[in-house]
Amino acid sequence: MQKTLSLLLIILAISGFAKTDPPKDTIDVMIGQMIMIGIGDFDIVDENEPIFKEIRNGKVGGVVLYEKNILFESPKPELALLVETLQKNASIPLFVSIDEEGGRVSRMKTRYGFPKNVSAQYLGDMDNIDSTRYYANQTASILSSFGINMNYAPVVDVNLNPRNPVIGKIERSYSSEYGGVIEQAHMVIDQHNKRGVIPVLKHFPGHGSSRNDTHLGLTDVTETWQIEEMYPYSALIDSGVVKAVMTAHIVNQTLDNTKNPATLSKKIVTGMLRDFLGFDGVVISDDMQMGAINNEYGLREAIKLSILAGVDMLMFANNVKDYNMISASTVHAIIKDLLFEGIITRDRIAQSYNRIMKLKAEAGLCDENYYRSLKNKLRVYN
Repeated sequence: MQKTLSLLLIILAISGFAKTDPPKDTIDVMIGQMIMIGIGDFDIVDENEPIFKEIRNGKVGGVVLYEKNILFESPKPELALLVETLQKNASIPLFVSIDEEGGRVSRMKTRYGFPKNVSAQYLGDMDNIDSTRYYANQTASILSSFGINMNYAPVVDVNLNPRNPVIGKIERSYSSEYGGVIEQAHMVIDQHNKRGVIPVLKHFPGHGSSRNDTHLGLTDVTETWQIEEMYPYSALIDSGVVKAVMTAHIVNQTLDNTKNPATLSKKIVTGMLRDFLGFDGVVISDDMQMGAINNEYGLREAIKLSILAGVDMLMFANNVKDYNMISASTVHAIIKDLLFEGIITRDRIAQSYNRIMKLKAEAGLCDENYYRSLKNKLRVYN
């Protein structure tokens, strides 16, 4: 615990980044870093929006951007202003994240002036590593130029069911062979890492064989999941290039007979990903507002189980109707209550906090001149 306190004090002391005073209670800071939140809908950047207050109060560790956050009259200048304003309000720099896989899953579309970004299946079918390098570099370079420092890609699901409504059918998998997935994904990871954008592998422990969509409801892959769906994670983690992994909300009773989705399963997150595969980077949940979680579990129970499972950052993407949005403050309060009730320990919170801060430091987000450098980079869009 002394190490945790020292790390926090050093970061806050050296950072020229901080524009506001951080919360005085260190546990508040640590919990805040575990929250990845969608910023909601707004047409112009307004620092009176609730998200900016929550960031100033240390309740947010990262934000998720969607196409609705790029739907401005002048998309590029407004996106640059949005990212700058988000970071300006943070005492500890934020993960600014996005789903920019290519193909159907693309927020930065050509109609907003961004270049075409092809699907994983397109690249896998082409099977030309130079083409994959080109498109991965293009994506990572654009994200970096806007100060977006985390991308939920590559998808390393093996395409075992081409009719899978959420993976195969919409061309999100590189290949039906795990070797092809590993080769393509390795190049995507490499290009993101070179450009200072954190790639997040998804969806652990494998979504490629599913028959249903976890956005809509419970998805059980017990009868369809195969061990080769783990091979891309094993190979890429062993190569040392993986810094972050996203969990799936799939139920896999072969791996955990409790019938809890992987995001809420200690056997899968801690037992398999951490202990068996040796991954000690940041684990991020898929959106906790998806049907597979939201329809089956109460908010408090889902938060509790995910943290006990070993998830470091809980995503509430808020890509929902206004009345269903969850604030970072609500999530923060629930985690703090679980801590005070002794259900979650301070050491467990510190584990996640230390992983998150290590990744932020490695990504350069805690550099003394980070905010100044970000502002200078974004001037090209003014």
